[in-house]
Amino acid sequence: MNDLSYEEIEVGHKESFTVTVTEEMMDKFLAITGDVNPLHNDEDYARSEGHPGRVVYGMLSASLLSTLAGVYLPGKRSLIHEVKIKFAKPVYIGDTLTVEGTVEEKHDVYSLLMLKATIRNQSGDKVCRAKMQVGVS
Repeated sequence: MNDLSYEEIEVGHKESFTVTVTEEMMDKFLAITGDVNPLHNDEDYARSEGHPGRVVYGMLSASLLSTLAGVYLPGKRSLIHEVKIKFAKPVYIGDTLTVEGTVEEKHDVYSLLMLKATIRNQSGDKVCRAKMQVGVS
């Protein structure tokens, strides 16, 4: 876990990590949220809708943005203020996702970082993009 202070972070600073989405992650997300949508939970239904398998919950993929801020950029001193997310492509169980964040702006008065974040699959396709405001204590 990073422990970067506001002063240690410069515009252009980048951090990234990789995660493979598992069926266990999907099961835990279902248990937490109660989202029983068949697109996420029924293989046959997902295939009937033109997908190669169950579609990973969008918010499960997006939850990795919390890991980006809370573990990597800036790490333990972070407090997320705002996240604006756009989902570009579906994610499937077994996909390996690379989450990357780049500092685009710093606002010294509030010790606030403006991050541009992307999530790409193993093929390099952008599956999610986001703008984040992250405070640094």
